[in-house]
Amino acid sequence: MMTYQYDELRPVSAEQHYRISHFLNYEYRLLDDERFDDWLKLMHEEIHYWMPGIENRRRENLLEHGFYAADHMAFFDDSLRDLGRRVARFQQPSAWAENPATRNVHQLTNVEAYYGENDGEYIIYSTFQSVRSRGLDEEYVIYGRREDLIVQDGDSFKIKKRLILIPNATLTCKNINTFL
Repeated sequence: MMTYQYDELRPVSAEQHYRISHFLNYEYRLLDDERFDDWLKLMHEEIHYWMPGIENRRRENLLEHGFYAADHMAFFDDSLRDLGRRVARFQQPSAWAENPATRNVHQLTNVEAYYGENDGEYIIYSTFQSVRSRGLDEEYVIYGRREDLIVQDGDSFKIKKRLILIPNATLTCKNINTFL
């Protein structure tokens, strides 16, 4: 994703902010309801869905390197084809990691929406919480930030880029068979 200075960003109107927030909340409802095929339709054909691994670095190295790097491990580094394969795997009876099914609750907050570099593009910053529950007593919570580039698609939008950043250098859950 591109990094912008706050003074370079132009906030969208209140009406457009509402439309964008509504779209992102609708996306999470589709995921919570396991409507994965409908969720895939929200992705742009050039989607880059990326969740890099976070590295622990000394403070003096953060300015030069940050907390993550493109050439380092990633939990997700997916194209539309990759996302389609993951969805197909969830829908197979042999997906033992999803039987019994995981119950998901996604929450989205702190949505900031700005005009992108091109007409019909929007830069979105948000924070999320994903709660996953399995069986009788397994519960996993993942918090993080997202940076999205969405594009106008008729009366709605498509997600073209998603950067997912979690604060943890190590995941505390058994798996990450979810979408954030």
